[in-house]
Amino acid sequence: MNIVTRIFDSSLGKKYIMALTGFGLFGFVIGHLIGNLQVFLGPEAINRYGSFLQSMGELLWVARISLLVMVLLHIWAAIKLSAENRAARPIAYENYNPTSASYASRTMLMSGLIIFFFIIYHLLHFTVQIPGINFTNADFRLLEDAKGRHDVFTMMILGFRQPIVSGFYIIAMTLLSLHLSHGVSAMFQSLGWKKKSYASALNGFATAISIFIFVGYISIPIAILLGFGKEVLK
Repeated sequence: MNIVTRIFDSSLGKKYIMALTGFGLFGFVIGHLIGNLQVFLGPEAINRYGSFLQSMGELLWVARISLLVMVLLHIWAAIKLSAENRAARPIAYENYNPTSASYASRTMLMSGLIIFFFIIYHLLHFTVQIPGINFTNADFRLLEDAKGRHDVFTMMILGFRQPIVSGFYIIAMTLLSLHLSHGVSAMFQSLGWKKKSYASALNGFATAISIFIFVGYISIPIAILLGFGKEVLK
């Protein structure tokens, strides 16, 4: 118990919490992207993927709750560390030069909080289904394909054909990618795995994977707005 207390009370412990939860959430972002991109393979592929997830039963809720706990711990550690950093510098820098740090690193806390609120909205939109949240007249829970599976394909088409929804999603993915462009590299640094000999390569990887994630995620709403999948609306 004392070990757990020391981890949560110390700055180093909070950095480890941020890094480890960051790794877990980063893995989810990649896995979720791979799953979502199956929409481009057509209804059969994405509906089969959705059916597989639903077949996990209680394990799916265990995964969802675990992700929620990681998100909350990640945000808690970020807020606490930010507060500690401000307390350690009660007097502002006399010659503050913001260009010495990247824009992504300076906005990590703010972008993280905005992403958190987007996740809540995204879940209410596609998963929990509260009336008035999805900006459509469809009840996504009632959509089924010819095989009796939840029609994820039609759900995504109906959801992202709304410009407001897609615009909000694209903005959130922009912030997520900006967040990861610094966060991926910072995770390794917090764990002491970022050595000077390959720091530049690690920073390059963080930038590249962030661009990949950004392009991958926004390709879906943009394609739908341009007409992809419009046959399901007939």
